[in-house]
Amino acid sequence: MASVATGPHAPSPTPTPTAAAAPGVGPLLRAWRERRRISQLELALRAGSSARHISFVETGRSRPSEEMVLRLAEHLDVPVRERNALLLAAGHAPRYPETPLDDPALEALRAGLETLLTGYEPYPALVVDATYDVVAANRGIMTLLDGVPESLLTPPLNAMRLTLHPSGLAPRIRNLREWRGHLLHQMERQIALHRSAPLRRLYEEVAAYPVPEGRDDEPCGPVPHFALPLRIEHDGRLLSFVSSISTFNTPMDVTVAELAIETFLPADPETVKYLRMTAD
Repeated sequence: MASVATGPHAPSPTPTPTAAAAPGVGPLLRAWRERRRISQLELALRAGSSARHISFVETGRSRPSEEMVLRLAEHLDVPVRERNALLLAAGHAPRYPETPLDDPALEALRAGLETLLTGYEPYPALVVDATYDVVAANRGIMTLLDGVPESLLTPPLNAMRLTLHPSGLAPRIRNLREWRGHLLHQMERQIALHRSAPLRRLYEEVAAYPVPEGRDDEPCGPVPHFALPLRIEHDGRLLSFVSSISTFNTPMDVTVAELAIETFLPADPETVKYLRMTAD
């Protein structure tokens, strides 16, 4: 049965020092524009403004309206949490709430996630927040975690620690170097997008984990997989999965915006047969 974390194990806010790190909205917008490698003219054309006005906003000579801040943030693909920071820096109220996952207002969301994860069984699936803390998981995930030390299973569970820690799943992953590289690159892309200090600290922690002996072999090479597989040993068998990550379209809440659903699709008939057999 899938379970959704609530109460003390609900996903905690992910603070980012954006508004406090700059004197106003102008430097923040300039930083996002430069991060996206967009010129003032290109941003102006996208947002229906002028390069002169964008320049005035960035230098503090013009105070943007709430509508303009949100329009620029949309065209710069600024995450929802950071859009609130931009609004505050411009002297406006935050637009997007950050509702705790156990709030009654998100009951439909929790029920939907539980239905989705349970319906995906016997294949593994889980939901993580912005720093990869697990807020929901199904029985397929728990099966893979058999034998993981209690120290790593103390809530809140963290998917990156569970996977890459030398006492976690890492010793069982046959293509660890490839899978580890994939996960670290994924985190690097998210750090570039979200500028999250907690996510950077997690990255530095897991990137420093030693690679267990003997887990640097089994490169996938030219094999008939349609995506990089996770090849993991379980109960004397080699299971193979490819993962898919889904997020919510146009979220209007910070908590919802930072949730990601990861599902693991069996990559070969042997894995399908084994998971279906263990589920009976």
